[in-house]
Amino acid sequence: MQVLHMNKGNGDTSYAKNSTVQSKIISIGKPIMKEAVLEMLCNNVIESMGIADLGCSSGPNSLSVISEIMDTVEAANRLLGRRLVSEFRVFLNDLYSNDFNNIFMSLPAFYDRLKEEKGLEFESCFILGAPGSFYGRLFPTNSLHFVHSSSSLHWLSQVPAGLESNALKRLNKGKLYISKSSPQGVVDAYLLQFRNDFSLFIKSRSRELVAGGRMVLSFMGRSSADPTTENSCYQWELLAQAIMSLAREGRIEEEKLDSFNAPYYAPCTEEIKDEIQKEGSFTIDRLEAFEIDWDGGAVTDIHTPHGKLSVGRRVAKTIRAVAESMLESHFGIEPDVMDDLFIRYGDIVGTHLSKSRTKYINLVMALTKKW
Repeated sequence: MQVLHMNKGNGDTSYAKNSTVQSKIISIGKPIMKEAVLEMLCNNVIESMGIADLGCSSGPNSLSVISEIMDTVEAANRLLGRRLVSEFRVFLNDLYSNDFNNIFMSLPAFYDRLKEEKGLEFESCFILGAPGSFYGRLFPTNSLHFVHSSSSLHWLSQVPAGLESNALKRLNKGKLYISKSSPQGVVDAYLLQFRNDFSLFIKSRSRELVAGGRMVLSFMGRSSADPTTENSCYQWELLAQAIMSLAREGRIEEEKLDSFNAPYYAPCTEEIKDEIQKEGSFTIDRLEAFEIDWDGGAVTDIHTPHGKLSVGRRVAKTIRAVAESMLESHFGIEPDVMDDLFIRYGDIVGTHLSKSRTKYINLVMALTKKW
């Protein structure tokens, strides 16, 4: 929680400039989100609608979800010929180190657009920052009607117990995450951490949402019960290869690679269902899996030298924008070495994708609070 944040600002390696994959994921989940909002509004008039976007990050995606929710509400108003929501209370949440300034600087233009496109006055929409970890309570009891989270819940609250950088025994040498060669103890530690975190997330939102409130959650997962499948972990495998190439040249300490494990987990649908059913206060309305290209699906012929290089570099920039803060903190990598690391990573990724079009699996679910 002290280290992880997306790359700040609007520079070449910033998250704001390299979040096409996350934008694609939001776009794929929009029909499910719209359906959830409309079902919640069915036969309901909400005086003040509480909305939370958990893991909002920064950049162009941060306010797009909120705008889409408001569009859906306004469409319902027109369809039924009456105003269903009088005002919006919007909470943007992420960790304390998130680039909230980037979001707040974009709010005047966002408010102007609301007024121009939807006729909403500033007084009917209140947008607030809510820094902190969503693995725990963030909001008062029964204060929210709709919770959204995209591309966030695959991040764990911490590195799994026994795999921390100060652990006495290195259980996952030469790897950054679960791999085909990882001992079963590593796999078990990751699953346990996910279960603890996700159950706490569900329990916390259960207290904060009103009865009949909705959640739409979207995050990286996998299509198989096997956590070592390529669509679950191979981006980390290739990054480990790039780091190892620098370690062989003495530019990064190999021991630091052995002691690094990413606070990340891509669950399968059964693992998610188990935790939701155990907690008991939500029904699962939708749970679907979608394939996502590593580079967001840009049209490129990867079988040409230029195409391979282009795709590899796009993927490398995307991963750098989300992982650089952790790598910098753990490895102490100088800027020129970091640049070289992701050039190598891009080359490795381009070569891999020219032979095997591995894709991410993104899970999207809609939940309703029972009581």
